Amino acid sequence: MGSALAVLNRLASTAVLDRFGLRKPVERGLYEATRTGFTAVGAASRTFASAGKLGKPQRLPSAPQRGLFDLTPTEEQQMIRETVVDFAAEQLRPIAADADAKCDTPQGLLSLVAELGVTLVGVPEELGGLGTERSSVTNVLVAEAMAHGDMGLAVACLAPSAVSTALVLWGDETQQATYLPAFVGDNIPAAALAVQEPRPLFDPFALKTKAYRRAGGFVIEGVKSLVPRAAQAELFIVAADLDGRGPALFVVESGSAGVTIESDPAMGLRAAGMGKLRLDKVALPATALLGEGKSDVYTECVRLSRIAWSALAVGTSQAVLDYVIPYVNERVAFGEPISHRQGVAFKVADIGIELEGMRLLTYRAASRAEQGKSYAREAGLARRLCAEKGMMIGNDGVQLLGGHGFVKEHPVERWYRDLRAVGLAEGIVLV
Repeated sequence: MGSALAVLNRLASTAVLDRFGLRKPVERGLYEATRTGFTAVGAASRTFASAGKLGKPQRLPSAPQRGLFDLTPTEEQQMIRETVVDFAAEQLRPIAADADAKCDTPQGLLSLVAELGVTLVGVPEELGGLGTERSSVTNVLVAEAMAHGDMGLAVACLAPSAVSTALVLWGDETQQATYLPAFVGDNIPAAALAVQEPRPLFDPFALKTKAYRRAGGFVIEGVKSLVPRAAQAELFIVAADLDGRGPALFVVESGSAGVTIESDPAMGLRAAGMGKLRLDKVALPATALLGEGKSDVYTECVRLSRIAWSALAVGTSQAVLDYVIPYVNERVAFGEPISHRQGVAFKVADIGIELEGMRLLTYRAASRAEQGKSYAREAGLARRLCAEKGMMIGNDGVQLLGGHGFVKEHPVERWYRDLRAVGLAEGIVLV
C-alpha cells in the first residue's frame, strides 16, 4: 500500500477524528495506515466538463504478487479495518433503524464520510488521487467493516466509489478527464452503477435494457432497479445490450433528456434509498461507451461487483454473530442460559464456521483480482457461498432470538432482510 502514508497524513489533520473518538486508533498506525473509499451527495444540477486533456487513460498497476499463499491483512490493512469498524459502530449502527424506516440515508452521514477523503485512494495520483496500485483487498476490508455497522448504509456510502473505480479501470482519457475530477474534490457527486433489472431470475448477461448506435453516438432505453440513492444521483454507469451483440457499460448523466427516477424500496437495503432508473430513448454521445464496449470489461465488472457483495455479506454476518453470542449467554430459560443447550450452542458454532469460509473465499478472490491473476472461479465460489450461507446466518440469527428476533427492537430482522439481497443484487458496488 504505497498510498498509506499520504492518506493517513491527510486524515491526521482533520477534526473529524476527534469528533468520533477515532484519533487514538489512527495514531496507533500513524507511520503507515490509511483508509479507502467513500463519497457524499453533490448538487443535482451539476454539469460535468473536462478539467483538462489527458494523453492517455491512467490505470493503477496490479499489486505485487506474494510468494506464499497468505491472506492475512497487512498491518496497514488491519489498521484500516479497525478504524472503519469503529466509525461504523459509532456512526452507522445508531442511525440504521431510523434510516431503514425512512428508506433514506441522512445527508449528514454522507457529509461526514466525505470529510474522511478516502475516495482518493482509488484514483491514481496523476488524476488528483492517492492511488499507486490496485487495492481490491483493501476495498473488501472497508466494505466488510462498513457492513458490520449496517449493510444498507454501507451500500449508500460505497455506491459512488463504484463509479469512480469503473472509470479508473475502464474509462478512456476523455471520460477520466471529464468525470474523475469531481470524485477527488470537496463536493463529491452521488453516483451509481446500474446493472439490475426489475424481472425475476435476472441474468446480468441477458439484459433487456438496449442501446443502439446512431449517427454521433447511441440511444439507450430500458429500466434499471435497485439503484442506490437514485433520486439524488447525478451520474450513472448503466449496463445495456449493445446492438444485440451483448452487454456493455455506458456513462449516463442524470440531466440527460429521457432520464426519470422513481422510488422503489425493497425488502432489504432500505436505508440505501433504492429507486428505479427509467431510460426513455436517451441520446448519448459516442464518448459515453465505457471500455470500448468490450465483453471482457463487462464480465470483469460483474465479477468485481460480486466480490464486493460477498464482502458486504461477511460484514453483516459478523454483526449477526457478534450480536447473538452475548444474547444467548445472557438469556435465561429454565434456570440457565440458553447457550447451555446444545441446539443453541451448535447453531452459534455453525455460524462461526460458515463465516470463516465466506471470509476466506472473499479475500482470496479479491487478492487474485488485485494481483492481475485470473479470479473467475474464486469470485463465483465466494458469491455462491456468501449468498447461501449469508442468508442462512441471517435466518439463524432471527431464530436464536426467538420472539425477539421478529421485532424491530433487535437489529437481526433487518440484517436478515439485507442478507437476502446478496444472492439477488448485481452491480451497485465494486472493488
